[in-house]
Amino acid sequence: MEAKVKHLEFIQSAINRMANHSFLLKGWAVTLTGGLLALTFKEINRRYLFISLAVLVLFWLLDAYYLSRERRFIALYETVRRKHGENTDFSMDIGHFGGRCGWAACAVSKTLTLFYGGLLAVHLVVNHFI
Repeated sequence: MEAKVKHLEFIQSAINRMANHSFLLKGWAVTLTGGLLALTFKEINRRYLFISLAVLVLFWLLDAYYLSRERRFIALYETVRRKHGENTDFSMDIGHFGGRCGWAACAVSKTLTLFYGGLLAVHLVVNHFI
């Protein structure tokens, strides 16, 4: 039982790292796109708007990647949690967990769509006024 608890702690630390990376990406996405949008208004130059849009899309995809990894580690956690007995191999292999855990599926998840879709809506409004 002690080995199983230790294995679950390892998996939980990986989940926490993925969640932290996702949180940091959201902060950087808001900071960089906001700064580039401010330059767009200051310089009245669409080039900054397009650069900001590219940055937004890249952060959206990278955040989807980390969310997919987080979901796969959660699936691994659930699998290990349900195992009976003392046989723990301490495997951290998440390769066979797919389905709703793919990065493309995560990119259109509710949370990422609301967050990055909101930033995209701001881009569309700014594009209308420039």
